[in-house]
Amino acid sequence: MQFRYQNPTLIEFGQGKIAQIKDLIDKSRKVLVVYGGGSIKKNGVYEQVSEALSSHSWFEFGGVESNPTKETLDKAIALGREKGVDYILAVGGGSVIDGSKYIANAFYYDGDGWDLLEGKYTPKKALEIGVVLTLAATGSESNTGSVITKNETKEKRFFHSSFSYPKFAIMDPDVLKSLSDRQLANGLIDSFVHTCEQYLTYKHGLLAQDYYSEGILRALVELASTFEKRDDKWYANLMWLANQALNGLIGLGVPQDWATHYIGHELSGLYGIDHARTLAIIQPNLLRVLKEQKNEKLLQMGENVFKDKNLDAESVIDKIEELYKFLGVDLKISSYTKDKDIKPKVIELLAKHGFSHFGEKGTIDALVVEQILDRSI
Repeated sequence: MQFRYQNPTLIEFGQGKIAQIKDLIDKSRKVLVVYGGGSIKKNGVYEQVSEALSSHSWFEFGGVESNPTKETLDKAIALGREKGVDYILAVGGGSVIDGSKYIANAFYYDGDGWDLLEGKYTPKKALEIGVVLTLAATGSESNTGSVITKNETKEKRFFHSSFSYPKFAIMDPDVLKSLSDRQLANGLIDSFVHTCEQYLTYKHGLLAQDYYSEGILRALVELASTFEKRDDKWYANLMWLANQALNGLIGLGVPQDWATHYIGHELSGLYGIDHARTLAIIQPNLLRVLKEQKNEKLLQMGENVFKDKNLDAESVIDKIEELYKFLGVDLKISSYTKDKDIKPKVIELLAKHGFSHFGEKGTIDALVVEQILDRSI
């Protein structure tokens, strides 16, 4: 039980917190506000941010995609350099925050920013980042991770950087009320799978991490069951649970899987499928293929999350799949693309990205991926 843990992100959680930006970013800073498709200009968030930055020098860059692309983010870097900015304020969900991390880390680099994703460039300095969270899903508001897509090659990759910890994250759950059912369901699923990737491995005896993970999963199951009866507490709980699922805490010192994510990333990159939906498609089938390897933890999940100690491993997987179906997710890749060459493309990209043997025990290879995809297509 050995690990190092530090999370320097200041979190301001609660209604009306966006106004605090004025005190969280020094007025001497030149700020680039980064956002997505423009929904913040319809739900009042842009107005609140503008008011909070009224004494600052700031510029804006919109249009970051739900799968943020290198090509779009490079334009933001060019704008930031032109304006001489020295601070990024990410106003959005995980995609905008991930994109802002790319902007911040590549800002002082003379080469191709994609080198970050290829592991060819390690930044020595970066722009500072603040966050106004508008969609709860990825925990990106207080972790080091970032997932970026390269349109040119249809690749989706990730990088970590200590500079990617936001200085602060403002989390006002009222902002979630303007989201669609699809966006909220995606956020719930994303949080659920993030937790499973750090939990559904094998017995290790680290009780805090296990029981904390089970608490998060139980809460997310409860939110799914009350999805049509959302109240203020529902939104607040989702926003905080999504953060806790991937702020680093529950993964300390424990084996982790992430195979569902690696396969899902390739599907998102190739076909533009919602990230959470690729996870919902792949995860149950991955668990079925690896059922014996994960049997102990699946049984533990049945007893401690679904509160039924009589469930066998297959029944637990069925419960997970039922949750995704209840949230309206179509669980077949063929519902999202008519491509007949899915398997070789995904397997080739995984190999290209260094994933020839992965999962918590390194047992997932091309043959196992093929089995998982056969069940998923």
